[in-house]
Amino acid sequence: MRFTFAGTEYEGLPGETLAAALVRHGVRGGFQSIGRGRPRGVFAWADEEPNALVQIGPKPLQRATLVELTDGLVAEPLKGKGRIFEAADDARYDARYVHCETLVIGGGTAGVAAAKRGDGRVIVLEASPHCALASDRGQGLRVLTRTTAIGLYDGNYVVAVERDRRVWHIRAKRIVLATGAVERPIAFPNNDRPGVMLANAARRYDLGDARVVVYTTNDSALNVPDAVATLDARSGRRVVDTLGEERLEGVVLDDGTTIACDVLAVSGGWNPSLNLWSHRGGKVQWDDRIAAFVPAGGLSGVDVVGTAAGDGLPDVSPVWLTGGDETVTFLDLERDADLAELRRGIGAGLRRVEHLKRFTLIGTASDQGKTSGVIAMGAAAEIIGVPLAELGTSSFRPPFVPVSFSTLAGRNRGDLFDPARETPMHSWHVANGAVFEDVGQWKRPRYFPVGAESMDEAVLRECAAARESVAMMDASTLGKIDVQGPDAGIFLDRIYTNLMSTLAVGMCRYGVMCKVDGMVFDDGVVMRVGEERFIATTTTGNAAPVLSWMEEWLQTEWPELRVWLTSVTEQWATAAVVGPGSRALLQQLTAIDLSREAFPFMAIREGDVAGIPARVCRVSFSGELAYEVNVDGRSGLALWEAIASAGEVTPYGTETMHVLRAEKGFPIIGQETDGTITPQDLGMDWVVSKKKDDFIGMRSFMRPDTARTDRKHLVGVLTADPNAFLPEGAQLVADPNVPVPVPMLGHVTSSYRSAALGRTFALALVKDGRNRMGETVFAPLGDRVIEATVVSSVLVDPENARRDGDPGEVA
Repeated sequence: MRFTFAGTEYEGLPGETLAAALVRHGVRGGFQSIGRGRPRGVFAWADEEPNALVQIGPKPLQRATLVELTDGLVAEPLKGKGRIFEAADDARYDARYVHCETLVIGGGTAGVAAAKRGDGRVIVLEASPHCALASDRGQGLRVLTRTTAIGLYDGNYVVAVERDRRVWHIRAKRIVLATGAVERPIAFPNNDRPGVMLANAARRYDLGDARVVVYTTNDSALNVPDAVATLDARSGRRVVDTLGEERLEGVVLDDGTTIACDVLAVSGGWNPSLNLWSHRGGKVQWDDRIAAFVPAGGLSGVDVVGTAAGDGLPDVSPVWLTGGDETVTFLDLERDADLAELRRGIGAGLRRVEHLKRFTLIGTASDQGKTSGVIAMGAAAEIIGVPLAELGTSSFRPPFVPVSFSTLAGRNRGDLFDPARETPMHSWHVANGAVFEDVGQWKRPRYFPVGAESMDEAVLRECAAARESVAMMDASTLGKIDVQGPDAGIFLDRIYTNLMSTLAVGMCRYGVMCKVDGMVFDDGVVMRVGEERFIATTTTGNAAPVLSWMEEWLQTEWPELRVWLTSVTEQWATAAVVGPGSRALLQQLTAIDLSREAFPFMAIREGDVAGIPARVCRVSFSGELAYEVNVDGRSGLALWEAIASAGEVTPYGTETMHVLRAEKGFPIIGQETDGTITPQDLGMDWVVSKKKDDFIGMRSFMRPDTARTDRKHLVGVLTADPNAFLPEGAQLVADPNVPVPVPMLGHVTSSYRSAALGRTFALALVKDGRNRMGETVFAPLGDRVIEATVVSSVLVDPENARRDGDPGEVA
């Protein structure tokens, strides 16, 4: 097969890696370091490779030691960190979820032995293409080659990546780590020249007629074939420099002699591969015999075997410091981190490994210090003059090897990244030209343009219809949680700031829930539909978080309460009929008495609407007379079409909803709140019960900072120029001419143009805002300043006269 590297075509062999093919063709260099641009060559055999990084198509940071050759492969050595392609990765990745009794990570000698002794279903993960075992479904054995475990988590949960194919999510009763050991280099000046490589790699690669010199601190490197010289540090022979420019030409010994060579095979010892062990919080201890860290203590359900446990590794007499030019004595090849940097960090007073790691960045490259961590620690210990074990240890974090986001995402990208939820009325909205926006996972109509209307024009028309005649909105996306049980009222009293247990059957109540810090978390209407049954509504985006919040408290803090929670958001479809004409229009479709006397505000009535069983609520998020009609989700479209056909009714979307509620000063969670706002800040002290002994957040209301009367308050803001528009997020100041830093009074949270007011208006959070009524504030916006006045947050119908409709109206 043919492949191209750096513009030159080569011949490859089946099963060969890119690195192996390059070495076989005598390509000792061809790479350059990311930080300093120094020439580099293939250094290792597998995933510990720090130098031979390539770009293959849209994929940067690929290790040549792991890239299997395919016919026509084109690889370019990285310049810097590679290029991120704007085009999406068109490869398809899958995910699998499996369980087993025994998971063996590593298919070497120890791993094979462990797999043969394994109980029940056994899975073996082997990073290389070959394993001495083969899958045997009849015996419950599955062998996954080219598969690397990238993370080990609580509950014996392992994430593994099968190269360029799929992500495996594995739960195992018992895990055996047979991850082997990684050879480490020796630090000396110019130890990064192309041709310097680990002895284990030199033994495996086809070096042809290259002149090989071995430099070692242990016996494992003594069997490198055809070496012209073997330098054993244990006998006092040390390499103190290398010769050459673009590639290695020789080595310099401590006695001043030189040896000509093409390859220097180095072995400074072996580090048990304990990354996965560390992921689970496993401890390590220093072993002087092998000069490496080995597992200490135990982890439930996890065993370490073979060289990963230090067994079978050779005795090592480590060499940490060699002398010479420390600016080119490299400890971390991928980071270009040298001994001089380490010495500077120590000189600055750093003594712990994690501090030195962050100062020098040693161990923070994509190889996570597989070859550099221990030699850096050894050098630091020798410089400081303490035993290496006293420096502490570094933490390994997932993933074990770099993994692309596209691999992790699998098929969950593009339109499949997040489920797109549609209400039962969605097809009607599409047919009637709705412009949609994403709210949470839902596709919600933002506005319904007529003809060539802009959004602003459409919203003004929709607002006028809701205020002057009749309009309708799809409110099906609001979260709905069915709360049932003998203790349902007690439970809701603890969740909400106001009382819910006193709510009469057949009535609704607006409620606010806070986090334990007293800050607003969500709001909504609670309906009591039975003595032991409530329906709690939430904001669209918070439906799942609120349900999780409730479940957490019910299961962990109040397990004695007899309460059951069920999400019923998609089981109900809701049409809000809004405006002065809503009663007359809806009365055509139902026998329910909709008069203000028979159907008061916040009441619930049940009956047929357009021949469909319905639950109708008198609630209003606009301040107008309004009815929310709830039906079985399967009947939602039929209900909507019946209402739309009952008269001159204007459909409206979320943008109009925002304007209508803002005109009344009603907050939207996440817009007027940001996790630092209390109900009192919103002017809603009335929603915080003074009768309850306790509820979530109550204690925090007693904190001095929360109880301050000069916190930021929700207020209205009217610009001096009625056509001037304050952008949301604009900062408000008392005097824009004071020197910087200018004290900020607050910021704009919502800003709209109002058909009812005939001008623009805004809501804002302003420091001590309720005591600033009538004061002038300014919004500096680049080269202009907008003047405005602080007013009440309720700008339309402050007396709530419109909420119940015309008292003289006959339905």
